[in-house]
Formats: sequence, structure tokens, C-alpha cells
Amino acid sequence: MEMNSANIEEIVRQVLAGMNGSTAAASAGAARGGIPKTAHVAMLTAKNHFDVKEYPIPPVGDDDILVKVEGCGVCGTDAHEFKNDPFGLIPVALGHEGTGEIVAMGKNVKTDTAGKPVKIGDKIVTCMIFKDDPEITMFDLNKKNVGGSDVYGLLPDDDIHLNGWFSDYIFIRGGGFGSTFFNVSDLDLDSRILIEPSAVLVHAVERAKTTGILRFNSRVVVQGCGPIGLLCIAVLRTMGVENICAVDGNEGRLAFAKKMGAETSVNFKNFKGIEALAGGVKDAFGGHLADFAFQCTGAPGGHSNIYKFIRNGGGLCELGFFVNGGDATINPHFDICSKEITIVGSWVYTLRDYATTFDFLRRAKAIGLPISDLITDRFPLDQINEALQTNLAMTGLKIAIVNE
Repeated sequence: MEMNSANIEEIVRQVLAGMNGSTAAASAGAARGGIPKTAHVAMLTAKNHFDVKEYPIPPVGDDDILVKVEGCGVCGTDAHEFKNDPFGLIPVALGHEGTGEIVAMGKNVKTDTAGKPVKIGDKIVTCMIFKDDPEITMFDLNKKNVGGSDVYGLLPDDDIHLNGWFSDYIFIRGGGFGSTFFNVSDLDLDSRILIEPSAVLVHAVERAKTTGILRFNSRVVVQGCGPIGLLCIAVLRTMGVENICAVDGNEGRLAFAKKMGAETSVNFKNFKGIEALAGGVKDAFGGHLADFAFQCTGAPGGHSNIYKFIRNGGGLCELGFFVNGGDATINPHFDICSKEITIVGSWVYTLRDYATTFDFLRRAKAIGLPISDLITDRFPLDQINEALQTNLAMTGLKIAIVNE
């Protein structure tokens, strides 16, 4: 290369950038992406109301990452917070099913939580924030789930404000804050938006497998065909389980369940009483009750009913209750003891489940499951209130905020 003053100037700039650490990294991101001085954040300021506020983007420290948000799914937890504020977080920046592009990063950020190299321009998702908890490690399957930690999108408001994925930028804090994140640049945007809810089902199926009852040839009933139940069916299908019966009261969702891998379906609205409904499930399995059941409704009545669908010696995974949905009525003798049902509960996921989820999404696409079709409604950030109302109305499946 012919050396001239312009070449030398550029080389000097690059050397100085490497010496200046995080400031240089942030500058490099700005040069590539044109980082603004402020970010827009959808702040839940009262029940049933977001305000889109503007906050300054803080300096990126040596261990920090600034991400330009591309999209974020609306979770049932967001809807609960929007409607009732059960965690007492208002004012709060929500959104934990998000993904985006690294536009600035500190000099100490070299790899993601799994050890995969990261650079400006890579696409990432966040997982749990474990702070100084030594019980949460990458390769610990079930020792502790995200329930014992924090997540971006459910953090108390502070002087940074860029704490949730319902925004155009999110600030991922490093060092002792304990953030975890993954490089998912090989996945498309829809798949990345679905990583977090998919991890919930990967974890649930892993919990179900611990019973020793769930096998390739098991008869499996999945009750509740919202996004969680539909993803449950998809995870089972990618693992080779084919004899799946979907139970719901919405014909549109039951039709989609079959696209996701369910072999049969039962609309509970067509049956009068639990005994008749259990008979419908039995007929769907050719005269047999289910070997295993996944209860995904979050409704106490759904939990009370599910035992009637399971054979003696069968298994149950309850994963629908992410918040306190109330008490369920069962008969311990007839529903559990005399049938010797094996029950596992499942709540959110572990770090390892996230890594498994990436493989699930690749496999689901490879066998032709319409994963992207789960996202039925997309809203811009300034229509965040409409997005949450659409979620509560249950007129679609997965609702998402997608930035242009």
C-alpha cells in the first residue's frame, strides 16, 4: 500500500482507538451506526398506560454494551404488569423478549456468556442478571432458574432508564452487575424475538424428561394453545414426539396447533362437563388416555381438569402459572395418589436452556414448522399501548414491538 499522510493519519487513529478503551469502542459504534445522544424508552408510568420518554444515552464503560433494539415480543408477564402492576415496579421500562445489534461496547467485552466472540454489529439477546450469585452457572442444568435473579425489562427504574427492550436502545451493564447475553447473529429477527418464550418450553420439556415417562412414542396432551402451548407442541415435535393432542377453546388456535405438529385436537367448548371432555381426549388417542400432559393455560380450572386426561402412572408438567393465578381444586386421592401421577413444575429457564433453544429454533425451521407465523401482530414503539391492549384482547398469538 502506498503510504501518504491520509494513510498514516488513519493508522494513528486506529492505534489510539485501541489504547483509549471504552471511549474508542463507543466512538467506533457511533461511526458505524450514527448513535444519537438520546434514546426513546416506553416507560410504564401508570396502570394501562405507557409514555414514550426520551433519555440521554450514558457513556459506555469498559464492560458495558449499547444495543440498538430491533424488536421485542410482548409477554404475558408484560400484560400482567401493564394491567395490575403485581410487582410494584411502576414506573418501569418493560420488555424482556428483545433482541438487537451491538453498536458500542467496552474494551473488556470479548465474548458472550457461552464464550462465543462478539463484535460491533453482532445480534444479541439477554438472559438472566445473576449479580454475584454463584449458584447460577452456564453448564448447571437445573440447579437454579431465572426465578432467582433479575432480567432486563423487569428492573426498578434508575438514573440510566434504558433497562428494558421496549425502547430503541438498551444499555447492558457489565462487571459486577451480572448481565448474561448471547450472540445470535445466525438467527433471523423473528426467531430471535421468540428465543425467550421458546426457552420457557425447552426448560419445561427438560423438566418433563426427568420423570422418565416422556418418550418418542408417548401420547401427549397439551392444554392451552396460546404462544406458550403452541411452542410446547413445536418443541415436542422437533424432539420426535408425534402423538400430540392439543386442547383449547379457540378453533383458530387449534388449527395452528396442527401446523405446529399436533396430530389431533379437542375443543373443550364442544363438551359438557369434565368427564365428557376427558372422553373426547381419550377418543383423540384412539381409546387411550395421555401418557403425559403439559398444562399451559395459567387458569386454575385448567389445572383441575388436566388430571382427568392422564392415564394411571402418567406424568404432568405444570408451567402455566407464571404469576399467582389463584387456587385450583383437585382431589388428591383420585387425581394423584390412586393414579400415581408424577408431577413436575416448571418456571422460566436456566442459562443452559437458552443455548439449547437456539438449536431448537434452527431445527424447527429445518423441518418446516411455521415458527415465524406465531408473530401475528407487529407494532412500532409509539404504539406500545395498542400492542398491550391487543395482547390482552387475545385476538392474535404473539404480539411484538418491531423498530424500523
